Amino acid sequence: MVQQIIPPTTETIIYPDSDGKPMADNTKQYQWIVKIKENLEILFASQPDVFIAGDLLWYPIQGSNKICQAPDVMVVFGRPKRDRGSYQQWKENNIAPQVVFEILSPGNTTQEMVRKLLFYQRYGVEEYYIYNPDTGELNGLLRSHEGLSEIEEINGWISPRLGILFQLTSDNLEIYYPDDQKFLTSIELDQLAKQERKEKEIAIEKYQQLLAKLQEKGIDLESL
Repeated sequence: MVQQIIPPTTETIIYPDSDGKPMADNTKQYQWIVKIKENLEILFASQPDVFIAGDLLWYPIQGSNKICQAPDVMVVFGRPKRDRGSYQQWKENNIAPQVVFEILSPGNTTQEMVRKLLFYQRYGVEEYYIYNPDTGELNGLLRSHEGLSEIEEINGWISPRLGILFQLTSDNLEIYYPDDQKFLTSIELDQLAKQERKEKEIAIEKYQQLLAKLQEKGIDLESL
């Protein structure tokens, strides 16, 4: 009797789309995450190869679903905009996120933030920004040949990758687009859009009134 040898099966590794942790611990932290993420989406809307995500699990190593991190905001240059359950780096031409943001909350411990720093240091992040909305304190790190090093003067700093400017006030952070427009909240963006529509409507109305006055005076606009 010939005994059939059954080859060993390769276990399928599952990479969860969630780590079970909330996106934010409070409303202030959440608002800042959304503000930075959405304004960066606007900034790079015309560039199809810039992927931006908030609270998305990043797995840097194939075969290990324990090594992962979910930056509050991450930016990846060189990858297409599309929906993802997680960012599995080996499926993304092995391109690591170049820029990450973390927004602090009272629940963040020193040990947790050290682990995040070591992760970003090890797996190739080029720019790392940490903002505490409760204190208005911003810290930044930039990759050099020695790894991630602290940016000594962060006030007025322009991100090499993003081109955005960080401006610190007495108790707050303002971020500016390369064209000097300020990062706005979703409500502020909506108000700005409404204002621009109203100004456009007023301009059209004034133009139509001018045309009517010219026609009343017998001026043939088509002959001009």
